[in-house]
Amino acid sequence: MGARNKILLWETRIDIALSRARAENRLVLLEFFDPCEIGCYPMDVTYGDARVVEFVERNMVPLRVACSVQPLSSEFSIRQTPTIITLDEDGKEYQRAEGVLGPDELIPLLLLGCAKCHFGRGRYGETLSTLDMLLTRYPKSTRVPEAIYLRGVCTYKNTLDGQSLRRAYEQLEEEHPSSEWTKKTYPYRYRF
Repeated sequence: MGARNKILLWETRIDIALSRARAENRLVLLEFFDPCEIGCYPMDVTYGDARVVEFVERNMVPLRVACSVQPLSSEFSIRQTPTIITLDEDGKEYQRAEGVLGPDELIPLLLLGCAKCHFGRGRYGETLSTLDMLLTRYPKSTRVPEAIYLRGVCTYKNTLDGQSLRRAYEQLEEEHPSSEWTKKTYPYRYRF
């Protein structure tokens, strides 16, 4: 059966999702939704996309929780739905977005969350390959500037080559001059 014939099978309890994530060596895709909010329903179309189903099944345990569930909603400071969060198997948050996303924005968001998790654990090779996948497959995503920034920082951490920071700035300045991530790399423009 191909991914287009599948649907995501959502967990509804965080303890079960985290236990599965540990056992299956995956991260957790946590979505807070409001069952009474019409704005949450377009995400069902995104979650039904074959590419999303395939990506999530391969990399994540999907967990969907109503925004009214306490104390979880308060612990994650949920103010808007849908809120999509990438967690590691211990429940640590690595990436968050609010609002409806299509497949071409959801997958880059999740890739960035995976990359940040790898980076946080010092797995620089995995971080770089995940970021390269995001940059290659989703070059028009709004997540690209942050991915370029993180790739420069990760390359520096991995090789101690300061030129990687300067190259990140130069690429951001050329391709995304008004991005906040360009501003964050600004100090590296003349260094190294």
